[in-house]
Amino acid sequence: QVQLVESGGGLVQAGGSLRLSCAASGRTFATWTMGWFRQVPGKEREFVATTIWNGGPEYRADSVLGRFTISRDGENSVALQMNSLKPEDTAVYYCAAAEAASLIRESDTYSYWGQGTQVTVSS
Repeated sequence: QVQLVESGGGLVQAGGSLRLSCAASGRTFATWTMGWFRQVPGKEREFVATTIWNGGPEYRADSVLGRFTISRDGENSVALQMNSLKPEDTAVYYCAAAEAASLIRESDTYSYWGQGTQVTVSS
């Protein structure tokens, strides 16, 4: 059973940084696709970033280019480093996994999801 557990969310002032981590277990993820999404109440889930588990290329949404980075974080985790945070980055952030070997931005392609972690950026 694949399990994804996010951590690292919290409250930060605008301009600050947070590092989210997604601990993955239950499979060997070597060529799996990992993604980060975010959602604000009343809005659709929004793509943030995606990468291939074994350190392949990455793809990020235009809204986070130059500020967010997705990467492996040790043997069993994927991280989302968020710098220069803005109030509009406030959302619940979700980690997702798909048994694929390509960069995916469509949320309905992902089979597994974490429970989410709240990020709040104050102005």
